[in-house]
Amino acid sequence: MARIGVDVGGTNTDLILETTEQDSIGRKIFSHKVPTTVEDQSIAVMRGILELCAKANIGTDEIKQIVHGTTVATNISIEHNGANVGMLTTKGFRDILHIGRHKRPFNFSLHFDVPWQSAPLVRRRNRIAINERVLPPHGEIQTPLDDEEVRNAALTLKVRGVEAVIIGFMYSFLDRSHELRAKAIVQEVMPGAFVSCSSEVVDVMREYERFSTTAMNAYVGPRTSSYLTHLSTQLRENGIHADLRIMQSNGGVATVESCCERPVNILMSGPAGGVMGGHYFASLDGERNIITVDIGGTSADISTLVDGQIKIMNPRDSYVSGHPVLVPMIDLITIGAGGGSVAFIDAAGGFQVGPRSAGSNPGPACYNRGGVEPTVTDANIVLGRLDSDQMLGGDLQVDSALSYKAIEEKIAKPLGMDVYQAALGILKIVNNNMALAIRSNSVAKGIDPRDFVLMPFGGAGPVHGPALADEVNAKSVLIPPAPGITAAAGLLTTDLQYEALRSLLCNLNDISELNMGHIDKAFQGLETDIRKQLENDGVNESDMQLIRIAECRYDGQGFELRSRVPSGAVDRGAIEEVMAQFHREHEKDYGYCFKDATVEVVSLRVIGHSHSRKLEWQPLPQAQDSDTRQAFLYERTTCFDDGQRLPTPRYDRSKLRAGQYIEGPAMLMQHDSTSLVPPGWIAKVSAYGNLIISRS
Repeated sequence: MARIGVDVGGTNTDLILETTEQDSIGRKIFSHKVPTTVEDQSIAVMRGILELCAKANIGTDEIKQIVHGTTVATNISIEHNGANVGMLTTKGFRDILHIGRHKRPFNFSLHFDVPWQSAPLVRRRNRIAINERVLPPHGEIQTPLDDEEVRNAALTLKVRGVEAVIIGFMYSFLDRSHELRAKAIVQEVMPGAFVSCSSEVVDVMREYERFSTTAMNAYVGPRTSSYLTHLSTQLRENGIHADLRIMQSNGGVATVESCCERPVNILMSGPAGGVMGGHYFASLDGERNIITVDIGGTSADISTLVDGQIKIMNPRDSYVSGHPVLVPMIDLITIGAGGGSVAFIDAAGGFQVGPRSAGSNPGPACYNRGGVEPTVTDANIVLGRLDSDQMLGGDLQVDSALSYKAIEEKIAKPLGMDVYQAALGILKIVNNNMALAIRSNSVAKGIDPRDFVLMPFGGAGPVHGPALADEVNAKSVLIPPAPGITAAAGLLTTDLQYEALRSLLCNLNDISELNMGHIDKAFQGLETDIRKQLENDGVNESDMQLIRIAECRYDGQGFELRSRVPSGAVDRGAIEEVMAQFHREHEKDYGYCFKDATVEVVSLRVIGHSHSRKLEWQPLPQAQDSDTRQAFLYERTTCFDDGQRLPTPRYDRSKLRAGQYIEGPAMLMQHDSTSLVPPGWIAKVSAYGNLIISRS
């Protein structure tokens, strides 16, 4: 069964094709890269798929599955160009989305922006209050829903040209009947609208976060679902009847139908693929403590994996474009640092790099597409760390003279330095920006980078690896076999996955039999929902795997940590196990725990997945004495961080075998990336082709 992974970045769209013995060309792996078409990502996706099939000499009818990582929803939230959203909410709570949690984004700044007020997901005029009331703690209905009032509100929103509507009632997590009835009325009045209920998107307490998540779902919904539907249609029109799956923010994949209904789940679709790919390639050689740094043309995505575990972000930290979004996301951070990051002198005379990017059009100055501003790529070309005639294996024609000119005119002359100093300055600034982000995702969370391997990938990653490892004191650098398409490869290493969530607040220390029964019943309901979703996707009962999670906290805390719940009936033994694991998780995250303190469960979660076939990366043959000579290409001068300009040999990485050593200075060339080995460092090729670079 031939499968394709397609990862859309801000600059390039990366593709990988894996075939098996059953396919016409046998077991092989091919990769490809095309410029991203920002105006419509599906154009580059389709072009890349068709070109990749032609490159591999395989018919499009042989492609059985396509897994897609997309930034469509992410870009909508960043660019603030989503749908015009309306909201129906409980009377008296119209301004919850405006008030938020009364938090200042920066406590001591007099000049700050409040994103949920300056760029609201739902404008105040489109938030309409409805008479209804469900009472806590058991969900009794005090004020029934007035159908006619809902109908009139929907008519008002329809007249205003609203494209999407959210229903967010205060205590819908206790009884969702009012929300579901209101949704049915709105769909009847506005049949073409994108309608979301808060109890269906994220069925938990905390009304502000629940409303915000539902609003984000509606804000990105129409355009995201339109894109996914359009892509599905294009595939069929081009004779590709493959099963299309979409990467979710939690590292699992889902169907197009599921993602069209809840696009909020794919806000971090693009970055998640990189973490999954990094995890896969590191695990091939037994590395379990890694810091992944996915550096593309526009941004750098950073995640820390402890003991081989992919961590899900704490709900208190899961913000997208300044709005809280309570959906499971891989714990990662993104900064504006990539090959296309623009270097400039700000109004105060400061030397800055990023976050603005030149993208793929016009791109860096050397692309000769009209760009005149110097970028990180231009700096690497001037310093000889990228060879202008070897970009994308020579397929991308660039002009090194334009890089030199841009840095000279925009940076070097204004600051009174030579071009090489200016280029080194660009790299030092962007590396420092990334190092700060790495520390915030590791040191700031009690993780010592000295025990971790730094894993840079993406087209721009490997050339920055050793400098970043030095900055954060990582023990070594591990560069995957195909750095430029690692995120695309990660798409072929994950499983179909769904999650269901429900609020249930109770004390675990002295829990009653009645409450244990409530927990057991809630888990059964959640498991039924997940099984139904997997069954609809064609998964057999025997292939389903369900994990129970209790989200717990100490009494008085604001947010929760996850604790596994053993399968079977919820009894005293299961509760004790949940509490013990919660204490361990708290100590791991915060460095301490209170074993005598009261533990309460806040919500229950069931994660269901079915194991998919994983990418099968083949090991390399053992190195021979002659391999280094055969891999040698040529020698050119390269400028290193200390200012030395040294003759540096270039090697064809594809000709290196397992166990091969290359001493620095050296550059290892491949079609999608260039790996730098500075003086005093040594590179070793692992059994599966990973490149391990460390100080000699």
